[in-house]
Amino acid sequence: MKFTDGYWHTRKGVDASYVREVFDVETGNGELTVIGATKPVNHRGDTLNAAVLTVHLSAVAPEVIRVRIDHHRGGKELERFALKAPDYVGEATYDGERATLRAGRLEARVDRGQPWNLTFLFDGKPLTGSGHRSLGLMQEDGRTYLHEQLGLGVGETVYGLGERFGPLVKNGQTVDVWMADGGTSSEQAYKNIPFYLTNRGYGVLVNEPGLVSFEIGSEAVERVQFSVESQSLEYLFIAGPEPKDVLDRYTALSGRPAEVPAWSYGTWLSTSFTTDYGEETVSHFVDGMAEREIPLSVFHFDCFWMREYSWCDFTWDPRVFPDPVGMLKRLKEKDVRVSVWINPYIGQRSTLFDEASGAGYLLRRADGSTFQTDQWQAGMGLVDFTNPDAVAWYQGHLRRLMAEGVDCFKTDFGERVPTDVVHHSGGDPERLHNLYTQNYNRAVFEVIEEVRGRGEAVVFARSATAGGQQFPVHWGGDNTATYVSMAETLRGGLSLGSSGFGFWSHDIGGFEGKPDATLFKRWTAFGMLSSHSRFHGNNSYRVPWLVDDDPGEYGAVAVARKFGRLKARLAPYLLAAGRQAHQTGTPVMRSMILEFPHDPAVAYLDRQYLLGPDLLVAPVFSPDGEVEYYLPEGEWIRLLTGEKVAGGRWLTERHEVDSLPLLVRPGGVIALGASEERPDTDHLDGLTLVVNPTGPDDWEKRVDILTGHGPGVGFTVRKQDGQVVAESAVLSNWGIALPGGEASAAENGRAVLG
Repeated sequence: MKFTDGYWHTRKGVDASYVREVFDVETGNGELTVIGATKPVNHRGDTLNAAVLTVHLSAVAPEVIRVRIDHHRGGKELERFALKAPDYVGEATYDGERATLRAGRLEARVDRGQPWNLTFLFDGKPLTGSGHRSLGLMQEDGRTYLHEQLGLGVGETVYGLGERFGPLVKNGQTVDVWMADGGTSSEQAYKNIPFYLTNRGYGVLVNEPGLVSFEIGSEAVERVQFSVESQSLEYLFIAGPEPKDVLDRYTALSGRPAEVPAWSYGTWLSTSFTTDYGEETVSHFVDGMAEREIPLSVFHFDCFWMREYSWCDFTWDPRVFPDPVGMLKRLKEKDVRVSVWINPYIGQRSTLFDEASGAGYLLRRADGSTFQTDQWQAGMGLVDFTNPDAVAWYQGHLRRLMAEGVDCFKTDFGERVPTDVVHHSGGDPERLHNLYTQNYNRAVFEVIEEVRGRGEAVVFARSATAGGQQFPVHWGGDNTATYVSMAETLRGGLSLGSSGFGFWSHDIGGFEGKPDATLFKRWTAFGMLSSHSRFHGNNSYRVPWLVDDDPGEYGAVAVARKFGRLKARLAPYLLAAGRQAHQTGTPVMRSMILEFPHDPAVAYLDRQYLLGPDLLVAPVFSPDGEVEYYLPEGEWIRLLTGEKVAGGRWLTERHEVDSLPLLVRPGGVIALGASEERPDTDHLDGLTLVVNPTGPDDWEKRVDILTGHGPGVGFTVRKQDGQVVAESAVLSNWGIALPGGEASAAENGRAVLG
């Protein structure tokens, strides 16, 4: 939200009071309390008829400092994100002129007097700060806002703020963190995270779950501004020094991404949304994938597995699924997992509506009546997930479906939550708007985990806010069948990964419209080299043989087979990347800035990414196959052909539909399983460690292989005297190889190349 009219003036109707000086500082319990006067205090009379902002600084964890700004404190405590803060106390000092709070290597300094100056330093080096006219109390038409501004340095770039589909770098943008159902081609977003990080090695979480408005080098081009309509504003400053360190500290506080099951990394196939289907159609698709040797791990039933107007009643439509339990058993016999679509709304026609409304399980209006709307489902109400009884009731229906054979759920929607309603908790509906999806996805994820066990739970969620990464997987929502939308989809995924989310997927081919054959095949290559892979659309089926009937190597079937089988072989590598996401918050799909933060050429790159730590992917966003991408310094090797490519430069290439730039970084190790059919096999049986040994120096790294069945095994891989050596405990039937070429089998737990 913008408050100023240029540098000198405020907008019409805005009364701005900025903190002008530090009047006093108090220390205690390792914390600082700063009294910020909004006008200079030269004598006692200047303390009259003017607001003060009280700024409280406390250490949350090493390298994390909380800043709480209060105007009037007399209201009730408002909802904030649930943070997992350790029992930690900082070191606070004040000598009468300078107040300092230390949290490990991070330091916050506040100088007494004028002008207002709060500086954050890491190892004594300034990172950013809040200066003159940064900390403000804004009043307009009886409404009170607080805003803070943190400076941007020369060349500093900002990332994150959730799944935003515009440019990856947020400088120059206005971003409102507010849940909306706006598709992928607008300024709105399904996943709104009031957290950003910068290439200067720090991040900021605005600990406000309601509407937070960001002006990122837009209103004040030298600063990031964030504002809320409230009497208080809280943010956490998180130091790195590297971007991945920031994500590690941020997800330690807001919640780590859960580890997802091995089978979830395989191919997901959907019925699509408004298509006609029954068991015959489903069986035809599943059998058709097997006949064409295209791997398939999960079959997804979208909305119309239930009767129209009845969403959700959690009941199979008997007209097209007369024997759902038998059907699910038959699918399981084909070694396919089952996902079904749900949402948090109960249509008036649903047999559950009267029960839920009468029991108080749905959001209510101020007069006590159930809130209802005709948007989406006629007369629908919204489940109140702040009501423990409503949660238990909702989960009970999911347990019933899982007992029938359902493995996981696509948790659609969660964004269309009004603010003129009453929640069971009595919380502020404005602040609960964004939190609604958190409570919804937690309820679903936790019941799957309860039934299937830890590590076996997975959802396919569309909406999220800060902390939502604990309940993976998330997909990009309603895109369109165009190259432009394919590119914006990737930008959204990379932005989400910079916001603490470890796993992400998207609708291969685009949701709206019908992709032409070339676009479908280009998108298939991209989709199969994403964290999770799903064929899904709106009103047309997405099985490859209905896209084109080309039986050759460039047909849709051949392309889906090639990249589906490649992804199955990449399973041990992806499982290890998923474990890293779970342990540190580093996403499986990584923007280049996360892996190469000191290469200035990568700051704005949003058409390529690292899949895991070592594999560069550059999707092709053009029908003619031309792709332009950047390789950082070093000698890279194409995974499939073994061709060496010098880095430190831009490349322009042309690829057929069965190809794209896919390169192993210098010193990279890609673990390939032997199975081309499934991602949940024993990957140690026939494992190949593909190594790029380039670089002038010797090196050593540890590679952990997760088998998909039981504990993993650690390997030590090193380059020494021109040889590549891999060692581990004594295993049979594994080896190492160069990309696309020479291979060596292990003997007595040791394999050597060169």
